[in-house]
Order: sequence, then C-alpha cells, then structure tokens
Amino acid sequence: MTDTIQAAIQYAHHHKEESIEGFMKLLSFASISADPAYKKDVRACAEWIVAELKRIGFENCQVINTDGHPVVYADWLHAGDDKPTVLVYDHYDVQPVDPLPLWNSEPFTAEIREGKLYARGATDNKAGVWGNLKVFEAMLAANGTLPLNIKFFIEGEEESGSPSMEPFVAAHKDLLKADVLLNCDGGYDPKNPEIYYAGRGIISAEVKVTGPKADLHSGQYGGVVQNPLHVAGKIIGSFHDAAGRVQIPGYHDAVASVDAAEQERIQAGWQAEKMKTEAGVELSWGSTIASDAERATVYPTLDINGIWGGYQGPGSKTIIPAEASFKVTMRLVPHQNPHEIAQAFKKYVESFATETVKVTVKIGEEAYPFAMDTDSIYMDAVQQALESTLGKRAKLVRAGGSIPILGMFNRLIGVPMTGFGYGEGENIHSPNEYVVIDTFFDALEAGIRLYHNLAETKK
Repeated sequence: MTDTIQAAIQYAHHHKEESIEGFMKLLSFASISADPAYKKDVRACAEWIVAELKRIGFENCQVINTDGHPVVYADWLHAGDDKPTVLVYDHYDVQPVDPLPLWNSEPFTAEIREGKLYARGATDNKAGVWGNLKVFEAMLAANGTLPLNIKFFIEGEEESGSPSMEPFVAAHKDLLKADVLLNCDGGYDPKNPEIYYAGRGIISAEVKVTGPKADLHSGQYGGVVQNPLHVAGKIIGSFHDAAGRVQIPGYHDAVASVDAAEQERIQAGWQAEKMKTEAGVELSWGSTIASDAERATVYPTLDINGIWGGYQGPGSKTIIPAEASFKVTMRLVPHQNPHEIAQAFKKYVESFATETVKVTVKIGEEAYPFAMDTDSIYMDAVQQALESTLGKRAKLVRAGGSIPILGMFNRLIGVPMTGFGYGEGENIHSPNEYVVIDTFFDALEAGIRLYHNLAETKK
C-alpha cells in the first residue's frame, strides 16, 4: 500500500501546474446559487465538473436536475464488495461577491499573489471539489484503480440553504447509499488542524413592513402616518434582551445544556485570540449567558443580515418611506425543530402589524443541526491521515455554522459521517477570498492517505 500511496502523491506533485490551471478554470464559473441571475453559470459549472469526472475515469457521471440548482453525481465502484463505499459530499456553488469595490482582483478571474490563489470559492468550497478530483485522478492515473468504492455527490445550493436537497435526498436514497459519508465542506489548517464534528441548524427569513401606498413628504405626513422603518426598528430591537438572549416566545424551550465532557471538548477547540483578531472587537455580546465558546456553538442565535428602506443616496430626502425590509438568520441547536421555530418567529413578528402598517414574513431555508460520532473508525481514519501528513491529529471542534445537508443525512439516511477539508485560506464569504497554494497540495497528500485508510475499515 505504501508504494501505491507514494505513487499517487508523486503524481499529484508532478502535475502541479496543470492542477492550478484547472482550479483557476473551475473558479471562473460564477456559480452563485442565491441569485437567479446566475442560474446559467451554476449549471455551466456543474456540466464542467461532470466532464472532468468523465475525463479522470469516473462512471455514471451526470447532472441531475432538482427543483432548484442541479446536483452532480458520479461513481467508481470497482474495488469489490469487500471494500467500503464512501459517499463524498462537496458543493460547487459560492457566495455572492458583494461588496465588489473591496475586491483587489476580479472575483471570478483567479489571480495568484504571494503564493495565494484569490477568487470567490477558492476555499469555500471549490477547494474541496477540486481537491477530491485531483486526489482521485492521482490514484487512478498512478495505480489504475482506487482502493475503495466512491460515490461523488456535489451539491449546487449549499450557499443558499439547500432548499431542494431534502426532497432530492429522500427520493435518491438508493443512489446515495454508502457505508460512510465524507463531508469535504471544510478547511485545512496545517498548524492547527480541526475537524468539525457538529454544527448548528439554520432558518432564514425576510420581513417586509408596508405602510403608505407611496413615499410621503415627511413635513406633511410626519406624525400622522406611521413610518415602516420605525416599525422595522421596533421589531429588530425587540429580538434580544439586554443580556443578548433571544426573546421569541418558546425559542429556548428545547435547548439542552451540554455535559461536562462536551463542555471540555468545546473549550479545547475554541481559538479565542484568533476569533477576537478576526472580529476586531471584543467578544462580549451575551457574555452573561455562557462562555464565548458555548455561545458561538451550542446556543441558538438570531441575527439581522441586512436592512433597507427609504432614501440612501447622498444628502437628505425628507420622506416617510412606503416600505422597509430586513433579512434574518437563526442558528439552531440540537432538539430545536426548525419548522416550529420558524412558525414561532413568523407569528411573533407579524404581531407587530397595526391598522396602518402591514408586516409579512417569508420563511426561506429550514435546516436541522448535524452531529458526527467522534469515536468512530471513520473519524480515526481521518486522524491517521492528518498525523501521517502533518505529524499531529486534529482538534475536534463544534461549529457555529451550518451544513444543511448533513442534518438531512442524519435524519433521512442515518449513514455514519466524518469530515475532511482541502483549503487553507481566509475571507470566506468576504471580498478577497483566497486559498494557500502550497498547503492545498499538502492537503492532497493527506487526502490520498485518507482514502487508503478508509479502504481498510470494515463494512
């Protein structure tokens, strides 16, 4: 096995220039799933990935339509019935690029500066897609085979909440059947490796406050017509108490405290200085509720992501706006039901309507939390690969973010899960996202070792 691993690693390094060139092509697709204007770009990206999978030797390579953006599926199932089948999960869609003026280069024209590859999706999560493609290509090209059976499932909606994925997963259980799911939507930190073993669920919503039939002159109507922006501000101001606790009725009813062992694991994985440095401010909001690490991972949240209404140009415009809107996301923890919380939120917010102001709530995504078995043979396979490559094992970290599809797999299929990421970089979801090139190729080494380790696990 050592010879086959080394042969694949050598292939990956010997084809570095071609890999970077292909990565830059993948990054050129504006696969922004949240914006309907990019629907064709999303599909073009999916079709390009399918062509690459066919080129390196995968079978059943296809773009599968959903109610939203398409799924990419391919498999290689020739390792034998005695070898495990791994369902590899990635997503090829990316976040919007706004604010565009803050980018130092074009978001979809990848640029290399000082050993870093800059583009939207460079880390999240096209590094995962391209990393796996290059690992599989290296093993097939160097050895003519893979050490285990692979099903490759690449989503096109993760960055917009995976709205079409639950019915897709439910309808394709046989296609997605495997011994273990490997989540590759994550990063690769050679200095402080981490594995996210759990994450919060999510609800997104948009609130619209509608008042007069048109913008009104504030001198004529101020004081006699209720201002939608004032109502929006009142609603937002009511969401938290002074300590930072969410005030939606029933919001915390199902929240369970974690045991001492879990608290210790959460604290061990918390990088306080890194978080503070990246935030640029003290992490003091809600400090009386629980520790920073717990508030960021095992407590639910409610945040305003954007607000608009009225005049926003230079100078002033004396109006009472006809409407105001704001967007919300809520992060959920185990035992919270997304549908129940969403309906409680909707009922609470719409109760602010008056005789002159209408308040409506549109619920978007509703996703459950996810959790992995931290003591599984599959998690150990990842740890061994990292130890062989980096000389150290990863910390097990509970994530504050969400990966909706993993919660779906927990509930709908029940397949064991573990995780591995390929990209070291920063500015995920922000301008000037980048991945460190040299580290990406180190991650390919770890990925090759990982699949050989997984091949040795019992079905």
